Amino acid sequence: MRPAEVIHLQKSQCRLPDGGWGLLNLKGGVVTAGKQWTDNVAVHETHSLKRRAAKATRAVPIPPVLVRMLREHIRQFGVAPDGRLFRNAAGKYIDASAYGITWGRAREAALTLDEHVLELAKRPYDLRHAGISFWLASGVDPAECARRAGQSIQVLFRHYAKFLAETRDHANHLIETSMRRWEEPTDDEEGT
Repeated sequence: MRPAEVIHLQKSQCRLPDGGWGLLNLKGGVVTAGKQWTDNVAVHETHSLKRRAAKATRAVPIPPVLVRMLREHIRQFGVAPDGRLFRNAAGKYIDASAYGITWGRAREAALTLDEHVLELAKRPYDLRHAGISFWLASGVDPAECARRAGQSIQVLFRHYAKFLAETRDHANHLIETSMRRWEEPTDDEEGT
């Protein structure tokens, strides 16, 4: 998910079962535009999903661990009057600068000095890249990765091709195994 989609996420968009995989039905995102750039002099502006029609949605399956985390978040903090899961202390949209500060603190607490120097997970958006990379490295079909990420396969290949290349050895092994089976004599051939 993009950070703008997370900020805009509402409880009604979440299917969070007691066990197993859940589903988020994303409907758009919120960006900080600035008062001078919006029609209603608001700081934030709601947009449709990136490069999608105004009413388009994107269903994204989420693993059980994330289902549990969201259920606990809702239990502990409730939701905003409009149903949003995440909000600031005043009940308004979370600003990128605010979660950037929190992200910086989390990095300091979780990463080693060497990881800081490498600028590992420097921005919250890097989690999106890590997630997509993890899907690809796990062997998920690239078309499904692109669909879940809300981008084209062309964008996926352009930005994540290095992760697809890592699967080459695994693919070669599968092909070699199949080829050996074709070359092995059958029971009929052994008895003649």
